[in-house]
Amino acid sequence: MPVRSFPIHVAVSKRSYKGKTYVTTLLRRTYREDGKVKNETVGNISHLPPHTIELVRRSLAGESFVPASDWQITRSLPHGNVVAVLGTLRTLGIERMLDRTPSRMRNLGVAMIASRLLSPSSKLAMTRTLSQTTLGALLDVEGATEDELYRAMDWMGERQGKVEKALAKKHLANGSLVLYDLSSSYMEGTHCPLATWGYSRDKKRGKTQIEYGLLTDVEGRPVAVEVFEGNTSDSTTVSGQIEKLRKKFGLKEVIVVGDRGMITGKLIDEELGTRENEGISWITALRHAQISDLEVKGAFQLSLFDEKEIGEIQSDAYPGERIILVRNEYLRPRLTVSREELLVATEELLAKVTLRVQKGTLAGKDAIGVAVGKVINARKAGKFFDVVITDTTLTVTRKADEISRANALDGIYALRTSVSRETMGAADVVRTYKKLQYVEQAFRHFKSVDLQVRPVHHYSDTRVKTHLFLCMLAYYVQWELERCWAPMTYKDEDPTPSVSPVTADRQPSPARRSGDQPVHSFRTLLSELATLTRNTVTSQQTSTIPFDIVATPTPLQAQALAALSLSSALA
Repeated sequence: MPVRSFPIHVAVSKRSYKGKTYVTTLLRRTYREDGKVKNETVGNISHLPPHTIELVRRSLAGESFVPASDWQITRSLPHGNVVAVLGTLRTLGIERMLDRTPSRMRNLGVAMIASRLLSPSSKLAMTRTLSQTTLGALLDVEGATEDELYRAMDWMGERQGKVEKALAKKHLANGSLVLYDLSSSYMEGTHCPLATWGYSRDKKRGKTQIEYGLLTDVEGRPVAVEVFEGNTSDSTTVSGQIEKLRKKFGLKEVIVVGDRGMITGKLIDEELGTRENEGISWITALRHAQISDLEVKGAFQLSLFDEKEIGEIQSDAYPGERIILVRNEYLRPRLTVSREELLVATEELLAKVTLRVQKGTLAGKDAIGVAVGKVINARKAGKFFDVVITDTTLTVTRKADEISRANALDGIYALRTSVSRETMGAADVVRTYKKLQYVEQAFRHFKSVDLQVRPVHHYSDTRVKTHLFLCMLAYYVQWELERCWAPMTYKDEDPTPSVSPVTADRQPSPARRSGDQPVHSFRTLLSELATLTRNTVTSQQTSTIPFDIVATPTPLQAQALAALSLSSALA
């Protein structure tokens, strides 16, 4: 009978003798002869170190080994930050909101959203940055051109309404609280029809601007964004948002929260208070002059705050509404001091005008009036001064009674609402109004290094709108990342409900967490994850196919990804 041989292998045998165990490692060949399986010892390698024996075993099993000096890392790209952003974006379902069917356009749109967080830049710069992280490779959009990105922007713009409707369905319901505010950003260029001159919140002189309104849920998650011409007044944008909530999102009952410049008395009387908008409640604030008028007419007395910081009244001036009066004793002395500093500074400037009149270098009632008006109007202090002007004299004196009345009202603000007491108590109305800080926080992220919404360079109004839509979706992802990373980042926490809604501020996170570990900001934690790289490895001496290997996460990186339930995404 012929002999049939099998490959040589490593065999380990153990035997005990006098309480001691002896291990023998042999090279053995197994073969079949005359129908029987037999073993032949080829050699004894027991004297070799364990790691050498392991190499022999694996080599005989068919593995190939290359000296460490032959391996080469041909590419190393930031990967952990991409996993965090792209993984969270997919967890939130944004891909399916854009389009249920995978496509290159959808991948380009997702890449633009993720890039706005990873490395905010122009579309031209993005064609370069796509290959500077693993984002382009993971989405298979490496090598995308600027024209492709612009076409993808147009594709996304057509889907804005669909996405916003999906977000509203996810985060809003009948009876929900909705926060709304408006901001502006300056433009570059002169071709966009939306770019006009207006009041610049960026304090950017010599630049046209656009305005944009942001709708969020009560926790600050963005739901919808709309772009307006740069000279649009705040209150004129509210009607469209109410219509969007009612008709587009299908909400019959909703409570809209806006500041005093947004939800004005005129808007309430002409639109919000009509039968057509029945079911739309609102919370806003009164201007200082309106509060003063209520006090003068006896609608409330300052003794109201002798024993409490929140009081509720009703007034014939606001029929069917609740007026929530609040005094913040912490702010009161600061406001009084600020007013005195304002008065002193105004008097110093007026003294210079008076000196010019006395010297005869400024004469004539009209000319003197113009000079005085520039000072008083710039400081908004006219109501605190009596000004008497003739052709040759100027007399300025303080209105002591007016100043005293203003000082007495310092720290007092008033909220105006149509929400019933059964729905929301006075303290909850105050807490709810203060949630407008979430929208202001969103605008800060829009304009900071996080999203860099400005300056806006696009020429067409449709692409300007899509640019803001992209930023909104990027902030939606950032909001979720910050929520998940709150235990690891320096993020102000909301006060507990038991704390006074008047004097409570959001509590800052400690500088260090348990284990004496430093706390990161959102941006520095994202940068920390960027050091978790994916490396392409190949051999110089063999024809080994290049392969990718992800670096081992540090404990901090592992914790950050685990908080997002994305640890397996590194494989």
